Amino acid sequence: MKTSRVITLVALLAMTTIVSCKKDYTCTCTTVITTGSFDVKHDIKNANYSDARSSCKNYEDQANSSLPGGTTCRL
Repeated sequence: MKTSRVITLVALLAMTTIVSCKKDYTCTCTTVITTGSFDVKHDIKNANYSDARSSCKNYEDQANSSLPGGTTCRL
């Protein structure tokens, strides 16, 4: 019983470390218009995954409010 608790604790610690680790991400946004499509890449520096995902979503929202056509962004 004690061993399984230790293994669980180590697994939780490892997952927390991976998720909270800051690194660089690239958000790629693809905009589709009537004449074709184009990609724009945004570098997101020194961020954890959650913050990078939020920034990428913000790029998508900004593009959709200012450019014709539809824009989809992904990390």
